[in-house]
Amino acid sequence: MWKEFKKFIMGGNVIEFAVAVIMAGAIGMVVKGFVSMIVMPFVSHFTGGVSFKEWKLVLDEAVVDAAGKVVKPENAIMYGQWIDTIINLLIVGLVMFIIVKAYNKTKKKEEEKPADPPPTPEDITLLREIRDALKK
Repeated sequence: MWKEFKKFIMGGNVIEFAVAVIMAGAIGMVVKGFVSMIVMPFVSHFTGGVSFKEWKLVLDEAVVDAAGKVVKPENAIMYGQWIDTIINLLIVGLVMFIIVKAYNKTKKKEEEKPADPPPTPEDITLLREIRDALKK
């Protein structure tokens, strides 16, 4: 059982999958940073300074005591953050589409290389040898 597990783990597919998961996480972080630090400020600028992250539907207001300490935190549906997440998803999807499209272009170039001609069948080779022998 240990040998089978070792063979499975060391197989190419598992390692490729692990690399893909790590790369996807890294790409996700980069895109999330791009959206939150570059795209959303532009959106906020063109919508009059509105930030999606601040949009929420308050279900229960926060309860504050006389000293100003929050006794019960606010209960709210943060739909603005959800909109931000949807924008992240769309941009990650676009980036992944571009990466896969570029990868497929490089793969097609490799496939377009002319293949070696198929080997001559034995009977044709034998007939050519006979023909050459008769010519002599």
